[in-house]
Amino acid sequence: MLDVRRLILLRDLARLGTIAAVAQAHAYTPSAVSQQLAALQREAGTRLLERTGRRVGLTSTATALVRHTEVILAALEAADATVAAARTGLHGRVRIGAFPSAVRTLLPAALVTLARDHPALDLMISELDPVGMPAALRSRRLDVALLHDYDIAPTPPDPALDSIALLEETVFLAVPHDAAATDTTADPIGGARDAQWIIGSPGTLCHAVAVHACQMAGFTPAVRHHADDFDAMLALVAAGQGVALIPQLAIAQPSPQVRLLPLAMRRRTRVAYRRGAGGHPAVVACVSALRRATTAFLD
Repeated sequence: MLDVRRLILLRDLARLGTIAAVAQAHAYTPSAVSQQLAALQREAGTRLLERTGRRVGLTSTATALVRHTEVILAALEAADATVAAARTGLHGRVRIGAFPSAVRTLLPAALVTLARDHPALDLMISELDPVGMPAALRSRRLDVALLHDYDIAPTPPDPALDSIALLEETVFLAVPHDAAATDTTADPIGGARDAQWIIGSPGTLCHAVAVHACQMAGFTPAVRHHADDFDAMLALVAAGQGVALIPQLAIAQPSPQVRLLPLAMRRRTRVAYRRGAGGHPAVVACVSALRRATTAFLD
């Protein structure tokens, strides 16, 4: 019988690409990961790893095992959900991850609902960039996560996760009220090609989307400031420091010094959880509460 924990290491090697990255993700040493993978290879009785230059790659058999591993892990999650559904009442810790603008707008009402309807649940919120949430779900550091992507830069499906669509929102180009870019409302981003830009830190989804949107308009943005908080971005725009992409959820009380130009692009938010966990009562409760909070916010 193959060891599931070792299969998880093999799956993560396929996803992360190096033994060092797998070791870091699991807080192991690279030597310990190599030993576990060698033991898995002995259990399988066939070669699973092969060297390609200085890197370790997966054989076709190992790649097939990774696909089986996703099915096995989803079945274990479903089994856990079945057991949880048989218990009386909801209790225990539920770890919810969300991006900052959702923490400020959608989560408070959802948490009030969950605390009222399921007082024995121990709810813990972690504010994360969407880029890091899939890994946090896979490693069980989160149970439920609010993820988003943009229609101009869709995130490919993750075989370890399932999700439910929650919200689509307009994205705006925020410009100083008297900026020249306001004269080009038919193509706001193209009209801001000569502007200074305020975008997220490199490595964040907001950074990638802003750069991609500008490249689609035919130019590379001149970045003046990096900021990962939309309120900070809006304050910088109001001070005449540049222009920025701002989604609808992040706009609470627009400054009169900022003009918001609606764009054709949309930011899409979904509730994600490990594949197979969709029937877990705690996940069902979280999804329901988040849907109600979203409906109330939009109304």
